[in-house]
Amino acid sequence: MPDVTDVRVLITGGSSGLGLAMARALADGGAHVLITGRGEERLRAAVSALSETPGRVDGIVMDVRDEESVRHGAEESFRRLGGLDVLVNNAGLGMRHVNPRFLTEPRPFWEVNPAGFRDVVDTNLTGYFLVAREIAPRFVERGHGKIINISMNYETMRRRGFVPYGPSRAGAESLSAIMAADLAGSGVTVNILLPGGATATGMIPDDVPDELTGSLLDPAVMAAPVRWLCAAESDGVTGERLVATEFDAWLKERSRA
Repeated sequence: MPDVTDVRVLITGGSSGLGLAMARALADGGAHVLITGRGEERLRAAVSALSETPGRVDGIVMDVRDEESVRHGAEESFRRLGGLDVLVNNAGLGMRHVNPRFLTEPRPFWEVNPAGFRDVVDTNLTGYFLVAREIAPRFVERGHGKIINISMNYETMRRRGFVPYGPSRAGAESLSAIMAADLAGSGVTVNILLPGGATATGMIPDDVPDELTGSLLDPAVMAAPVRWLCAAESDGVTGERLVATEFDAWLKERSRA
């Protein structure tokens, strides 16, 4: 695992699931991690769960869908950490927000509630934009910084019954590519990280068949790639799309190249 001692990281949606797993991986490496979430109680529980790590973990309430909340959260992040080195855009809503039985009873797009559609897109896409919009100029001013946008498999973006989750993730991938292009030459990098399959998180329905449950990835699959992306080893790497389950092979190939 690369050294991330004293690296300052903001992880949105870090109180559970992939966000919590990445926070643990970074704090285990000595990073200073600030996680966000909309629920204060869940944040406190997450911070408490990570209190024994070598790093430092704190939490702030922030709604990535709300401009004022994001603005305040960004200011608070820089104040508490004394600056920021990495932003991990992770906060998201899954398909169960609009259809609790989406795996066993998928619904066509015309049956999706418009309010639910907006909630998912506002969180998974607009939220990435709003947070990066606040953080990126500070990175550019300093001439250094890293943005990691969490995504999902391409198959999920095209899967039957996956409106609006699929389109929201496809939009986030396009946003990431444009962000990387806009920031080229500034010293600020933008990369995409995804687990490589369905993970055992709160986004999975309670009625998942046993045969599927056994194939779910442990959220800890994100540990090695997120540590690498936050470490000095990844300096200058931008515009990449890293799949956690394929990370070791990707890194070996990169080293050979």
